[in-house]
Amino acid sequence: MFQIQAFVFNFASENTYVLFNENKNAWLIDPGNMNEQETQAISNFITENNLKIEKILLTHAHIDHVLGLQWAFDTFKVPVTMHQEDQEVLDMLQASGARFGFQIPAVKVDTEYINEGDELDFDGEKFKIYHIPGHSPGSVVYHNETQKFMISGDVLFEGSIGRTDLYKGNYDQLIEGIKTKLFVLNEETQVFSGHGNPTTIGFEKQYNPFLK
Repeated sequence: MFQIQAFVFNFASENTYVLFNENKNAWLIDPGNMNEQETQAISNFITENNLKIEKILLTHAHIDHVLGLQWAFDTFKVPVTMHQEDQEVLDMLQASGARFGFQIPAVKVDTEYINEGDELDFDGEKFKIYHIPGHSPGSVVYHNETQKFMISGDVLFEGSIGRTDLYKGNYDQLIEGIKTKLFVLNEETQVFSGHGNPTTIGFEKQYNPFLK
């Protein structure tokens, strides 16, 4: 059985997740820690629970989801799993930081690219990959069918969707992706978003005003 620990980090109240199982193996998803206090909080959790970080995953590469990426890569020494379409977004990190008024060094990490239809293995459990651009060009969702949950990044929120006015955003593309790839899944499927509270596919199908 998987457990999910969420941390709310940085100026954007971004959700960083540690996904782990009874074997103490773990994935670190969207490390957004941006200062020493935040880094210590997630580091302490990993240490105190004797977790082994086996993968670093990105749902997408917007600044608020990658502020701790260099720390994560340097600390755990595992490649960063992401969609290739968001590599250019990651490469723009310094410019993004400048817009928010702070300096960020260029990120230097090893990457493993994933695509629509790929599956990731976590101790025998499969995670399906859905490529759903529109918020960013390489936004992906990680879905575990067995335990009925997904990590959706900024694709889908409780009562909302990811903003589409950013670089290479596309509203119609995002709506189409959610309806054709996520809303066909079991309605009990939990959605762990990049910001805000968890929700379910069934709730969003019924109540999300963007997806009526």
